[in-house]
Amino acid sequence: MKYPLIPDEKGIKIIANEMEIEKMYYCYHNRKIMLVYKDEQQFLNCYELEDKEIVDMVKDCKKPEEIEKLVEEFITKTKKNLASNN
Repeated sequence: MKYPLIPDEKGIKIIANEMEIEKMYYCYHNRKIMLVYKDEQQFLNCYELEDKEIVDMVKDCKKPEEIEKLVEEFITKTKKNLASNN
């Protein structure tokens, strides 16, 4: 099975039939990080991250797994920062 998100100069091609249900897929394109998953009803859910800090961190990633790891670390760090500010 190939990775279901393929970025190119025209945009991102999403191959939905290659996606597992409830699994997040990651892609860097056009200075944004795209997060895509297919839910139990087969609907695609897509999110864009434009935060400069995280985008700068992942723009040189070569594999989706690298993006996934950095996004998870960023979320954990953000949650800790929010908790310490309260």
